[in-house]
Amino acid sequence: MKKTLIGLFMAMFWFGAASAEVVNIGVSSNAALYAATATELDTGTHGTTTDANESTQRSDFMGAVYASVFVEAMMGPLFIGLDYVPSTLETEETSSEVDDKTTSATSSNVTNKVRVEFEDITTLYAGLRWDNVFVKVGSVSVELITHESLGTGSTYGDTSLQGALIGAGVDHVMDNGFFVRAEANYTEFDAVSLTSSSGSQKITMDSLDGLVGKISIGKSF
Repeated sequence: MKKTLIGLFMAMFWFGAASAEVVNIGVSSNAALYAATATELDTGTHGTTTDANESTQRSDFMGAVYASVFVEAMMGPLFIGLDYVPSTLETEETSSEVDDKTTSATSSNVTNKVRVEFEDITTLYAGLRWDNVFVKVGSVSVELITHESLGTGSTYGDTSLQGALIGAGVDHVMDNGFFVRAEANYTEFDAVSLTSSSGSQKITMDSLDGLVGKISIGKSF
């Protein structure tokens, strides 16, 4: 479904670029605030040991300021576009302590540390404008890279996130073709789970959503 949706947006973009009345190219400064809730499950039964499962849930906020570049095809009041973030966003390192049963009779406390990076944040969007006011919807994809230090010595893999975006804004076009723009967007990502290489730990990102304020400058051709 994810590849189908991205493929559809890309087909729309290239078709729109070929038949566009105006093409916009620009850069944006983004200020974002994201909220996330994740659950860590430590499975008590694995290998030759048996113990109770332990589950820990944590919610947190992440603020970030970053730049992005975009290109748009304008077709009358309709437009389609592609926005890309070339930098990497990363979270602070979080840690939790769990009681890991090492044999049928003994256990020890171990500390699990996890840090996450978000790479290749790409937004494909379409919208409608009235004079200098516009609204848009889109699909957001991002690569989630994990950096972890688990007491068991196991590791997590990386994965991709897929989300939906809705936004609105205003812009001002100058006589020389340059424009300035201000907008606000809301993004909500689908839930995703990662299981450690040992199979004994599992992290589920139950929710990830956020608001992004964006100031852009660009040029119409």
